[in-house]
Amino acid sequence: MIRTIDGFHQDDEGDWVAELSCLHNQHVRHQPPLQERPWVASEAGRAAHLGAQLDCPLCDRLELPAALELVRTAGPFDADRLPAALRRAHFVADRTWGLLRVLEGEVVFAIETTPTLSARLDAGDEQPIPPALAHLLRVDAPVRLTIDFLVRSALPSS
Repeated sequence: MIRTIDGFHQDDEGDWVAELSCLHNQHVRHQPPLQERPWVASEAGRAAHLGAQLDCPLCDRLELPAALELVRTAGPFDADRLPAALRRAHFVADRTWGLLRVLEGEVVFAIETTPTLSARLDAGDEQPIPPALAHLLRVDAPVRLTIDFLVRSALPSS
């Protein structure tokens, strides 16, 4: 998934790391011939790349970033009380992750891509939900679920 660079920091070895809008961090080393990023060596070069876009493979794998903290939990919802908005395509807010937890029953989590990707989740399953990713829930059976909303708590070291 394409994400925006929000900032930079150096890791423990002194390598530059881009802080992405999805809350993942990604090394942005200049390592010819693998990566041509001479701009990372200067403050002006890094400043010029704020707002630039990078592909985030961790978002593609729906992996939660490190150092997130819970800000609120929605639910529990059952099949009858699941808000209509969750049954339509919607997004988690920028710089916020969702974590769908199925407490009982089953639900289908669908990502609005071409083609649509979906997964049936059963009791005990959890599904990370990245920011700015269109998704919806389909309920065809009894279910009880919650959704946690998580934000960055402190900057991880890498």
